Amino acid sequence: MPTIAVLGNGRVGGNLAAALTRAGHEVEVADRTPGAASGAARTAQIVINATPGVGSLDRLVALREELRGKILVDVSNAALDGPDGLPADLIYPGSSLAEQLQEALPETRVVKTLNTMLFPVMTAPATLTRAPDAFLSGEDPQAKRTVRELLASLGWRREWITDLGGIRTARATEAAILFVPHVIRSSGFAPFALSIAR
Repeated sequence: MPTIAVLGNGRVGGNLAAALTRAGHEVEVADRTPGAASGAARTAQIVINATPGVGSLDRLVALREELRGKILVDVSNAALDGPDGLPADLIYPGSSLAEQLQEALPETRVVKTLNTMLFPVMTAPATLTRAPDAFLSGEDPQAKRTVRELLASLGWRREWITDLGGIRTARATEAAILFVPHVIRSSGFAPFALSIAR
């Protein structure tokens, strides 16, 4: 199994790191300690961006050399919070964080996924009453195959994973963050995910 670095040790990063470790992966979590992200990214084959989307681009561009040739799995959404702390506006309207990352890091294979759900669903998709969808966006087919395998180790069934195409499709899934505050205000923080009815 590939070595994985998780950048960000908040609810999202911590949840992913714990689940990936339980699944048998070798995982290193980079906290905010100076140099931690650089060290973790340097030794990993797969790097997961679970940092707050508002600052992700600057943080990851600073790791350009460490990320060269790696798969960068971006699960963050770049949104500005409203007065209640919930997402209110997109930082990159007409684009996406994933596109910005791929443009800034051309020698890194960026794959966007797991960003259309509350964080508990990322590692426990079968707990919902209906099958969720995990969407993939990215330019590199082999990188997306690797990420599919990663998702499978977290409990995602093959039929629950939808490849949307190139990295430009990430702007659609990232825009879905604007659903989140309305769903939360309506139903509370119960886990949910966007899915396609077929």
